[in-house]
Amino acid sequence: MPTNPADPLVTDPNTPATDPNEDNRAGVALDGPALGRVAILTAEGFEDTEFFVPYYRFIEAHYTVDTLTPPGTSPVAGAKGIPLKRGIKRIADANPTDYDLVYIPGGHAAPAILREDKDALDFLRTYANTGRLISSLCHGGRVLAAADIIRGRRITGWRYTADELRAAGGIYVDEAGVEDGPFITGRQPSDMPRMLARIVTRLKAAP
Repeated sequence: MPTNPADPLVTDPNTPATDPNEDNRAGVALDGPALGRVAILTAEGFEDTEFFVPYYRFIEAHYTVDTLTPPGTSPVAGAKGIPLKRGIKRIADANPTDYDLVYIPGGHAAPAILREDKDALDFLRTYANTGRLISSLCHGGRVLAAADIIRGRRITGWRYTADELRAAGGIYVDEAGVEDGPFITGRQPSDMPRMLARIVTRLKAAP
């Protein structure tokens, strides 16, 4: 194996593998202009897979991604401790009309924080009035319910959230990638391929 410190694959134990100040989890924009902007609305303790898979998918589709959290401080980490250091903004400082999509990942802790956060709920209510795409996965639907924006909408989420979604006026559907108007929702991580394919298709088709 190489031991040249100038080599990116260096394995010399005396040479740090990465710059400690570098965020090696942050997505890298591809060549070409950005097509729009996506907000991932979350908090500490998100489900790591449900955050990072869509995060990279949106960036690879040529969208700029802002991670919006209640404090807006860096880093923000998932339930498994995987952190993101870059692109994090405070929800209260974000303009809902700047975004083409708002996506809410699941996990137990993050949605529980957001559903009690006034800034998060106000942001969602204002954003919903734009008619643009809104998506949630798994427990993320609890935040949509708390914002009272799913009345009369076909919606899905983790099965244990079904009663909460119905209580908020949603029509719970046990299917992958449920679409109703601007809402595209999923039940669990295995729904992501279908759900993300529909999101990206609709983003690119939007005027």
